[in-house]
Amino acid sequence: MGDLIDEHAEEPAQLETLHQGRPIGVSRMVSVKGAAEHFRYYAGWVTKLYGETAPTSFPNVLQYTKREPVGVCALITPWNFPLMIASWKIAPALACGNPVIVKPAEQTPMTTVRLVRLCQEAGILDGVVNLLTGGPKAGSALVEHPGVDKVSFTGSTETGRAIVHASTGNLKRVSLELGGKAPSIVLPDADLGAAVAGCLQGALLNNGQVRATYTRFLVHRSLADEFAERCATAAGQMRLGPGNAEATDLGQLVTAEHRAHVDALVRSGVDEGAALVTGGSSADLPGYFYRPTVFTGVRDDMRIAREEFFGPVLAVLPFDEEDEAVTRANDTEYGLAAVWTWDVSAAHRVAGRVRAGTVYINMPNPVDAAAPWGGYGSSGWGREMGSGAIDLYTEVKSVWTSLT
Repeated sequence: MGDLIDEHAEEPAQLETLHQGRPIGVSRMVSVKGAAEHFRYYAGWVTKLYGETAPTSFPNVLQYTKREPVGVCALITPWNFPLMIASWKIAPALACGNPVIVKPAEQTPMTTVRLVRLCQEAGILDGVVNLLTGGPKAGSALVEHPGVDKVSFTGSTETGRAIVHASTGNLKRVSLELGGKAPSIVLPDADLGAAVAGCLQGALLNNGQVRATYTRFLVHRSLADEFAERCATAAGQMRLGPGNAEATDLGQLVTAEHRAHVDALVRSGVDEGAALVTGGSSADLPGYFYRPTVFTGVRDDMRIAREEFFGPVLAVLPFDEEDEAVTRANDTEYGLAAVWTWDVSAAHRVAGRVRAGTVYINMPNPVDAAAPWGGYGSSGWGREMGSGAIDLYTEVKSVWTSLT
């Protein structure tokens, strides 16, 4: 699968950009490259699904465990990174011996269609990787079906909650990768240039349409004004345009409906008294473009500080003390975060105190097949990638044998 994805790399990259609107470079280097990486990584796990033996308190008894497939897995993927997210679900599910039904978002199905065809070309048997296209009704049917043993869903927190309720019929296993409102904490000794560049990259990848997007910038008061000014200047210089144009920095949002959602939240920020430094409007281009936006004067109780934008909007909130920054970073239902500082002790101290499943220190927000990915609270259940995905797609059977 990894070789086939590489061999046909330009086709899914172009499809991803056509469907989703992102710059073609992101489709090539993140989506397609990441998809191939996930299949190669989990191919290595196939021969490493070991059980354990335990020294129990019972004499003359052998107790061991073995990992077995969960069963039929419904994999429901979002529209923001359809190819890569489908791959990071399909690959570990297959490695663990599970048949899957993949249901892509109705807005962006084509790269998943192509991926499933590549599964056939790779020699995966008919009926092992199945494709179901459609909207919410198709997803609901999968979640409620008694023949489905597990649901893996990436998408909105609201839909994730609905899936939990709908899955109770046969108490199927559920893993969820949901929303985020990730704080990025910039401590007073941070390299401001690196923090601005990294925060912008972490905030504006895929035009902000990423669950781990940095959207709340808790910046030490001594740096806050300059940080906001630098962010606004750099964001204002980004080139908006068609995703298939090589010079484009930011593409368009996925639909007119989603752009209206982003704009409504921006308008709420203005109405609630935040200061709009740059952006804050649609771009005068054909399509669903929205200018990268920076707010200052943001309070923790404002909608723009609490609700997920899933768009190119940055909110700068000054703080005075480290304890205050941690407390405010944790004042959210979500659990993803970042820290910027050259003080190693402070970096790990804050990372340990922030309630988040994934914390980045002095860097943007990548994912990698080898590293577990997920969040606390309303950011989801379970960990995808790394060894965590093996736990999602296997059952552990405990076997006891009398030796007398």
